[in-house]
Amino acid sequence: MDVLRRSPAEPRQRAPSVKAPIPITPPRRPVGTSAGRAAPTAARATTSAPAAVAKPAAGPAARAFPDDVSLWDAVRLRLLALRDDLSDPEQRQPLVLVAVLTALLMFSYWPGFLNARAAWTSPQYSHGWLVPLFAVAMLFWWRQPVRAVTPSARWAGLVLLAASFALRLFVARYRIITIDMYTFVPVLAGVMLLSGGWSMFRWACLPVGFLIFMYPLPDEATRYLLGPLQTLATAVSTFGIQTLGIDAIREGNQIIVGDRHLGVVDACSGLRMLTIFVALSAAIVMLGRGDWAENVVILASSVPIALIVNAIRITITGVMYTFNPDIAEKIFHDWAGYFMMPLALAMLYAEQQVLAWMFVAHDGAAGRVPALLGAGQMQLGAMRSRRPQGPGRVVRTFSVNPAAKPGGYRSG
Repeated sequence: MDVLRRSPAEPRQRAPSVKAPIPITPPRRPVGTSAGRAAPTAARATTSAPAAVAKPAAGPAARAFPDDVSLWDAVRLRLLALRDDLSDPEQRQPLVLVAVLTALLMFSYWPGFLNARAAWTSPQYSHGWLVPLFAVAMLFWWRQPVRAVTPSARWAGLVLLAASFALRLFVARYRIITIDMYTFVPVLAGVMLLSGGWSMFRWACLPVGFLIFMYPLPDEATRYLLGPLQTLATAVSTFGIQTLGIDAIREGNQIIVGDRHLGVVDACSGLRMLTIFVALSAAIVMLGRGDWAENVVILASSVPIALIVNAIRITITGVMYTFNPDIAEKIFHDWAGYFMMPLALAMLYAEQQVLAWMFVAHDGAAGRVPALLGAGQMQLGAMRSRRPQGPGRVVRTFSVNPAAKPGGYRSG
């Protein structure tokens, strides 16, 4: 094998070095990241914030109907909304369940309904047949989509049903018919809770509670109220007649004016006016836009207003007896009752005006009108329309579309 040798004088040359190519590999990213998420932490926080706001609300959207439409259009929009809910299985199931359970309750409480109907023939409870009609209208007007029923709502409904049925069994043992009739109201409220949950109970509790006014007072309560009311009406009326400069003396439940004795009998005690006007005031509060403080004042003032109006009637009748007994007997005694309710409503309207001046309206409630007059339509559920909406709450609004075909509506 030949060996290549170089001479000593020949300079030594280093062979050129060849570097190996360095492999190019992509940089390793943390687990769970992507190329588009290489932004700083602050930027990531900024971009993720809108996703939390845009989170959809749980359950169906609440509905808000317009207030600036006619009564017929408002009814039509609610009928269309009811049709849409009945076509949705999730909404149809609780509504059908409530209807079936209510029908069974009506069958069970049918004897109580017959007793209530018999009481409606009395002038004191002649308003009773209007109460269920008004309650059904309010349920239809305030109805909202049913959300998921929580376990707490089911337990609350079961407890309310059990307590109401236990009370019914207890009063049935002692044959207390009136209390047995009253238990229909909490039982129906329990059905609403059990079938529709808290979402249904919120808009149905007031109309269901209003049904209590279709029943007569217990006999014991009537007997205990008649005596004090007669005494109060006699005392106030005697003072009113004396204030007008006419000699009057009170003896028991009689007012002696000259040589005539005016007896304040049970019909003049004011109990009839009291029961009717309290129910009417409750209906006005439900129809109105007032705050809770105004509603409490209106309900509390309905009792003294009814008693004052009754005392005014007796006072005017006593004064007229001193001038013309025949006119006092035929006109003021028999026909004055028809003027008591308009006078009471006028006093309630004046009270609403004072309250509207005293209380400051919330944002969005400007330009409100007293509930007694309305705005050309029934202002129902207005307190709910002023409720502030949360960031994740979606409200579905219905309005009239003039260009749409008859019977149509648009939602947004």
